[in-house]
Amino acid sequence: MSSELITVFMFASMLLLMATGQRVFGVIGFVGAAAALALWGKGSAEMPFNATIQVLNWFPLITVPFFVFMGYILSESGIAGNLYRMFHVWFGGVRGGLAIGTMGLMVLISCMNGLSVAGMAIGATVALPELLKRGYNKIMVTGVIQGGSSLGILIPPSVVLVLYAMIARQPVLQLWLAGIVPGLLMATLFTIYIYIRCRMNPEMGPAIPREELDAIPRAEKYRLLTAGILPLGIFAAIMGLFMTGVTSLVESSVVGAVLALLAALVTGRLNRTVLESSTRNTLSVSCMFLWIILGALCFSSVYDGLGAVRAIESLLLNTWDLNRWEILIAMMVSFVILGIFLDDTAMLVIVAPLYIPLVRMLEFDLVWFGVLYTITCQIAYITPPFGYNLFLMRAMAPPEITLPDIYRSIIPFFFMMVLTIAILMVFPQIALWLPNLYMGR
Repeated sequence: MSSELITVFMFASMLLLMATGQRVFGVIGFVGAAAALALWGKGSAEMPFNATIQVLNWFPLITVPFFVFMGYILSESGIAGNLYRMFHVWFGGVRGGLAIGTMGLMVLISCMNGLSVAGMAIGATVALPELLKRGYNKIMVTGVIQGGSSLGILIPPSVVLVLYAMIARQPVLQLWLAGIVPGLLMATLFTIYIYIRCRMNPEMGPAIPREELDAIPRAEKYRLLTAGILPLGIFAAIMGLFMTGVTSLVESSVVGAVLALLAALVTGRLNRTVLESSTRNTLSVSCMFLWIILGALCFSSVYDGLGAVRAIESLLLNTWDLNRWEILIAMMVSFVILGIFLDDTAMLVIVAPLYIPLVRMLEFDLVWFGVLYTITCQIAYITPPFGYNLFLMRAMAPPEITLPDIYRSIIPFFFMMVLTIAILMVFPQIALWLPNLYMGR
């Protein structure tokens, strides 16, 4: 059986089993072990599981629970609620101002967490009810929360970029720095879209009445303005200590978790309920990450053992006769398609080891490619029918927001993300400027 047919069989089997509702890590690991047994006979099923010992050497994985814990402490303690109140007061007087403020909230939550889950949860529970109560168009604001929450995997401290750094053997700091400007660029595109759409169609995002805003004391407005200092201060401490070499990546994640605890304590919001909820959620997310990585390593070790990298190179370069940019676009498209069905972690561990040698051979910058990969994950998160954020929104949104509403809401944000990828392909220095500046190039 050729490598191409084995590829079709393994991926088709994986998607078919996932359609039965089984756990992602179980499906991926089972397909890898079953394929090894079928291809190489008795005893070979141990091969993919032996490959998982690599996880024990991925020391930066320790950062995952600390960054997740930091984000959950800041959200569960209500600090994120204060942030939204700040945006509510300072941006509410503009048409579409609350939606623009929600986008600002999503950016700050991204700096606090490194995942999309926290941003989605806060946006759907804190911002969405207020936006609907104020008469905002439900389809537009649903898209705002889904698109904005996806920024969490691009803006530091992005957990996805940490995992990519381990697989591609690239510096985490350079990847984090590379994600900042593209993340802010995407947030800016989203904000411009909201502003223009609400200016052209004011009933989609009505401004808060001036008399209501004037009734809020000026002292209260300035007090709320300080709500953004805590999360930004924590982000600055993490990045500052890491960039200056005072702390390692793992130590920086510990610093972030400790500072988040201190922030909750100082504001009087740290209690048993917050601590227990944050710890449980952290344990759940961290274990999910680890099991998916273990299962994906089982799968990729078998597939790589078949010479998949060479088969892919031969297919793209010789059989299809594509140039380097056409190959890059084909990889991006495959990431989006796989991301519709797979978790971003599983997709990264399965596919990245196959593509990274090809990217290196084509002489593309691996840091730049990491940013492109992460944006394709964001696109996959909001792409029907199985996008991760679509189901999170369906679970958290009020009953008046239907699944068709959720699907329609992401259309403009999908195209803005594609536009961001196109801009980064034409102007790669947008992503590489900060890393190069830091490296003194």
